[in-house]
Amino acid sequence: MANNIKITSSAGHKLGQLIGDWFEEFFVLPLLKEVSDSLHLFLDCRFIDRPIRGDKIVWTDTDGNSVDYDFVLELNGSISHIGVPVAFIESFWRRGSRHSKDKARDDSGKLLPMRSTYPTARFLGIIAAGDFTEPARELVRSRDIDLFYVPKNKIVEAFAQNGLKIDYPDKATESEKRKIASTFYSAFSLEKKKSVSDTLMDLIGVATVKSYTDRVRAKLSALPQEIRLVLRQESQPIIFRSVEEVSLFLQSPSFTMDTPQESYLYQITYSDGSEFEKSVLSIHDLSALHRQIRLLSEHMNNLQRNTTCVD
Repeated sequence: MANNIKITSSAGHKLGQLIGDWFEEFFVLPLLKEVSDSLHLFLDCRFIDRPIRGDKIVWTDTDGNSVDYDFVLELNGSISHIGVPVAFIESFWRRGSRHSKDKARDDSGKLLPMRSTYPTARFLGIIAAGDFTEPARELVRSRDIDLFYVPKNKIVEAFAQNGLKIDYPDKATESEKRKIASTFYSAFSLEKKKSVSDTLMDLIGVATVKSYTDRVRAKLSALPQEIRLVLRQESQPIIFRSVEEVSLFLQSPSFTMDTPQESYLYQITYSDGSEFEKSVLSIHDLSALHRQIRLLSEHMNNLQRNTTCVD
C-alpha cells in the first residue's frame, strides 16, 4: 500500500528523513545481514525486536558515557542475550554537502571510544550515502574508521529508474519541494522500496558489496601476534604546599612503596599492525578482558578452518 502522509511546512526535510530511513532499512540492513551471516555474528539494530534492551542500541564507554548506535555486530549475541561487541557501524543519507565535515566528526567521535573500551571492537565503520565531501571522507579515514560510500548520483538514479524523483535544486521553492514530496509519498510503497534497493545493488555491483564483506572479515580476522601483561605499582602521593617544598624534595627524592596502588595493563599487537591497550584495577578484570579476546580469536579461527574445509 502506498504511503498516505500529510505534507507539512518542511517538505524537503521530511523527504530526506524518509529516504534516510529507507537507506538504513532496505540497503544497510541487508548489507550488514550478509556480513553477519557470513561471519556467524548477531546483528543488532532498531529493526529487530530485542526485549533484553530498550528501544535504542546503547553501549557504555570507558568514561561511563552511554551512546546509541545504528548497528552493532556481536559475538554470541541473541534476541535474549547481549553478546560481545566486535563491530560498531553508523549510517546516514545526505542530500546536500553542507556541514559534511561536522557530520564526519560527530559520527567518528561516537565510534572511536568503543575501540579503547572493548578489545573485541575491531571494526568501526560508517556507511554513508549522498553528497558527502572528500574532506569529510578523508577525516573518517584518517581516524582509521572504515567508510562504505554510496555517491548521491547512484541513489538518485536508483529512484529514477523506479519512476521516483528525489532531488531538486538548492534554490527550489517550498512549493516545488512540496510537489516532489507529495508525488514521492504517494508512490513509495513497500514493493517500491524493495525495488529501489535492488536497483541500487545492481548499480553498485556485486564486487563492491563483496569487497566490503571482505574488509570486515579481514579486520576481525587479524589475530593477536603478541600479548603483553604489565603489573603497575604506584606509591601513595606525597602532598606539598609550595613550589619550594617540591624543589627541596627533588634534591633527594624518596617515595614510599609500603602500600602501593596496583593496576594491570593489557596490551595487544595484532597481525595487521594495529594495537590495543587498556588498564584495569584487578586480576579479575584482566581475566575478563582476556576472555573476550580469546572468544573472538577462537571464533575467527574456527570460521577460517570451516571455510577452508568447504573450499
